[in-house]
Amino acid sequence: MKKTKILVADDNPEIREVISVLLGSEGYEIVEAKDGDEATQKADETIDLFILDIMMPKMNGYQACVEIRKKNKAPILFLSARGAESDKTLGFSSGADDYLTKPFLYNELTARVKAMLRRYYVYQGKGEAEEQVMQFGPLTIDESKEKVLMDGNEIELTDIEYRMLHLLATHPQQIFSVEHIYETIWQEPYYYNANNTVMVHMRNLRKKIEKNPQKPQIIKNVWGKGYRFE
Repeated sequence: MKKTKILVADDNPEIREVISVLLGSEGYEIVEAKDGDEATQKADETIDLFILDIMMPKMNGYQACVEIRKKNKAPILFLSARGAESDKTLGFSSGADDYLTKPFLYNELTARVKAMLRRYYVYQGKGEAEEQVMQFGPLTIDESKEKVLMDGNEIELTDIEYRMLHLLATHPQQIFSVEHIYETIWQEPYYYNANNTVMVHMRNLRKKIEKNPQKPQIIKNVWGKGYRFE
C-alpha cells in the first residue's frame, strides 16, 4: 500500500528533522527540502501534503506556495514563526489551506495534518460518485470530476475554494454564516480569527468566478448574516 507522502520545506535542518521524526512515526513518508526552490522542484503529483516555512532562501514560502499551486492541488500548511494576521492573510492568498505558528505543540501539528489529509481524501473521493453537473448560467460545476468552468473554460480552484463553492451552490438562496462555513469546510470548531480565514478564501474564490469581484453576482454578502449563492 502506498504511503502518504508529505513534503517538509524549512531551511532549518533541526526543524526538518523534528517534523520528519514526528510524522514519520505516524506512518507518513517524508520528503525534505531545504529551501523554497527545492520544494517547488520536488512538488510532483505524488506529494499528498506540503508543510512550508515562510522565511527560506532562494524562494520564500509564499512564492513557493504560488508555484506549487500551479501543478499540485494537495493541501498546503504554513508552519512559521510569523504569526501576525497579515502574515496569515498573505499565506491564504498565496493558496495555502492552513497556518500554524511556531513554536507548535507536536499533537497540534499531527492533528492538523490528519485533518487536512482527511478532508483532501474525501474531496478526491467524490469523483467516484454518480456523475452530476450543475449549471448556473455561464458557471458549470462538474461534481464527478470536481471541476469548475466559466463559459466553458476550466477554472483552477484549490480544495478549500471548491468545497466552499460547492457548499453554497448546492443550497442556492440559503444564507450560510461564517461560523457554519468554517465548521463545515474545515471540520473544526469555529474560533474568532476563523472569520478572517473564511474571508480571505472567499475573496480568492470570487476573483476566479466573478466578473467583477468588487460587485459579486454569484456569491453575495448578506449584511450581518453571511454569504448566499444566487
